[in-house]
Amino acid sequence: MLNRRHLRVKVLQSLYAYHQSNSGDIKQHEKNLLQTIDKVYEMYIWMLSLISEITSYAENDAEERANKHLPTAEDLNANVKILTNRFITSLHQNKEYLAGLKKYKVAWDFEPELVKSLFTVLKNSEDYKEYLKKTGDTIQTDKDIIKYIFKKVILKSSIAEQVFEDKFLYWPVDKDVLQALIAKTFKNFSHDEPELNNLAEVTGNWEEDREFIVNLFEESIRHNDEYQLLITGKTQNWEPDRIAMMDTLLMKMAIAEFVNFSSIPVKVTINEYLEISKEFSTPKSNSFINGILDKILTDLKSQNKIKKIGRGLIE
Repeated sequence: MLNRRHLRVKVLQSLYAYHQSNSGDIKQHEKNLLQTIDKVYEMYIWMLSLISEITSYAENDAEERANKHLPTAEDLNANVKILTNRFITSLHQNKEYLAGLKKYKVAWDFEPELVKSLFTVLKNSEDYKEYLKKTGDTIQTDKDIIKYIFKKVILKSSIAEQVFEDKFLYWPVDKDVLQALIAKTFKNFSHDEPELNNLAEVTGNWEEDREFIVNLFEESIRHNDEYQLLITGKTQNWEPDRIAMMDTLLMKMAIAEFVNFSSIPVKVTINEYLEISKEFSTPKSNSFINGILDKILTDLKSQNKIKKIGRGLIE
């Protein structure tokens, strides 16, 4: 699921888009920010659907084998036990999943060869052959083959990778989140009774997380000029065009958290943005941002502008 670091990245991406655009419509960009969260859930539903489509293709494959010009006895009696896989049958009865399919209009017609090619990889694998031989299956053994399909068939497929990358703008960033959501789903689906199995949630507490990202986005924009002055005051020896835009945005977000988010410890804020900088900015950004924020933090403390409560003590 999306943790606070992932959510900060979403805000960073939206702030970058806002400052790069000619539009000053904060509400529209805020709407776009929330849509990026929904896109993660949409990606999740599409992935579950692809897993389902691959297992369902066993029926098509059995028909093709039976209709061969000279089918063998094995062709005429193809093992299709995956069609009754407990994970899949439970998924097909899940109201959230069915609602997601409808909401996002999920259909794989636009890539007719993808499912067939992925099933072929599965069918030729030793893990699948072993699965077909097993008897006395349980929800756990049924989940094992679905995990194999996800990890070793889909995620290893360059074709599937390209399809998701083309369909979802932030696939490279959100891929890890998707894997966590699927892993959570495997954990949740532990009952033989379908009604007891729940999909994963995109965040731990959407009500709180929604408030966090919206406030962080708005505060970073509302006080943009003020925060820029703070940064400029500590970077007088630097040419403005030599400071990466991402570095500036990360520092503004951190300052916004210092001043406006009383329950988030200063050390947590600094560590989070330093980690994000490693992935989204330059190799030297980490130490640069750390040094500038440390100086700004010292000034803000002396001006009594840092007010933390509860577990969010300054030190």
